[in-house]
Amino acid sequence: MKRKILSLLLCAAMVTTILGGCAAGNQTTPSEESTNTTQSAQTEDSAPESEEVTVKTATTDDVKAALEDENSIVLDARISDTYNGWQIDGAARGGHIKGAESFSADWLTCDYDEEGNLEGESREEVLNGYLENKKLTEDKNIIIYDTNGTDAAAVADYLISKGIKNVSTYDANEWINDDTLEMESYPNYDLLLPASLVHEIVNGNVPEDFTDAERIVVVDVRWGDNEASGYLDGHVPTSVHINTDSFEPPKVYVDGIEEWRLADDETLVQLLLDNGITANDCVIATGPEPLAASRFAVICQYLGVKDVRVMNGGLTTWNYAGYDLETQANEPQKETDFGISAPANPDLIDTIDEVKQLLTQDNFTLVDNRTWEEFIGESTGYSYHSIAGRIEGAVFGYAGKNNSSSMSYYRNLDKTMRSADEILAMWDECGIDTNNHLSFMCGSGWRAAEVLWDAQVMGLTDVSLYSDGWIAWSNEGNPYITGDPAQK
Repeated sequence: MKRKILSLLLCAAMVTTILGGCAAGNQTTPSEESTNTTQSAQTEDSAPESEEVTVKTATTDDVKAALEDENSIVLDARISDTYNGWQIDGAARGGHIKGAESFSADWLTCDYDEEGNLEGESREEVLNGYLENKKLTEDKNIIIYDTNGTDAAAVADYLISKGIKNVSTYDANEWINDDTLEMESYPNYDLLLPASLVHEIVNGNVPEDFTDAERIVVVDVRWGDNEASGYLDGHVPTSVHINTDSFEPPKVYVDGIEEWRLADDETLVQLLLDNGITANDCVIATGPEPLAASRFAVICQYLGVKDVRVMNGGLTTWNYAGYDLETQANEPQKETDFGISAPANPDLIDTIDEVKQLLTQDNFTLVDNRTWEEFIGESTGYSYHSIAGRIEGAVFGYAGKNNSSSMSYYRNLDKTMRSADEILAMWDECGIDTNNHLSFMCGSGWRAAEVLWDAQVMGLTDVSLYSDGWIAWSNEGNPYITGDPAQK
């Protein structure tokens, strides 16, 4: 794929001195020191004693050694899109150094609602969680790389402020330009598009081999009409608004119980036609964040749209890049012929009856992507649903914290996809075997759709979405259980 390469001047390696924390452990130190120094105040989390900390310049040999050393960690400070596989920021190859972990400099400064986020966590609390999860402790030797000469320095400054002193930076262009050194990309990284590429596309600069679809249709997916949804307050230019009620029409199920369940296939096909989408097109799903975009993207795949992508991070990454939003509505040019018999991929979405049958098979795992409180039956997760519990046989697979819209276990701070290694490690702890057929579920299909999209990015093919989820299962009177499985 021919992709846009952003030209940046590569700065010389830098050194940063900061009043820091405890003494470093006995680590292998990189071979060169840089010549410039900067200084910042000691933070609350630093040790009482202060001393200068010198950020050194690592060599390629240092990186190779660190990848083999259990007391060393190599971090990729670039945006997650480059880590996933995209060839941007002037890099000669896409992807990341195999064995490196992602810690983007953007997480330190990206748009983040300190007061109103769903998890009730400050940016610093989230970042502290990353330090713990990635085992970035004072006794480790940390090598941080970038390709622009600034991202690695920013992450180094942050780590030093947290008392981690054995820190060095590395110009990854040296590694990337050497074809004998291994890089790693996700098998289907191009299912998640960088905001920069979407920006080029909507401005008419479509890479020659981006897609062989007849047209590219950009959609903005969120709940409500044009005005109530916030679509008119700002959306990706050229995008057509998709109201989520159009594919999940609200209805009263029985005895006043409200329910939003996926519409029938005929209604879904007509929805796509009404919005100018046929099976021969490429759909790019955008919106304020990835939940609704992923939900619609899976529907498009299920029906048989040829090429479906999601913008990584939604409007969070778009806005942080400084791209303009459009505030006028875009009217679709309706189509009359979808082009194929739909659904072309019926196995991508499971029905209640199919899940019941699949649960009897040994090579099947129903992954419950709700909060722990929902899973054990302490909370329904929804103001309009009163039955709490889980489907017997389902395995807890995480989603987020404190809220039925939270996806914090699958996202970075900027709402981009969390690294595959961390997702797979989380699944392994839950006992989720990726050799099985995995069907993802949640309350009504939104959270699970994002997890399914991540799974496809990682290259998993034997996966599906149990779309109707816990709400439809329990509303129909199917059996369920409650409680902590470990205590049974």
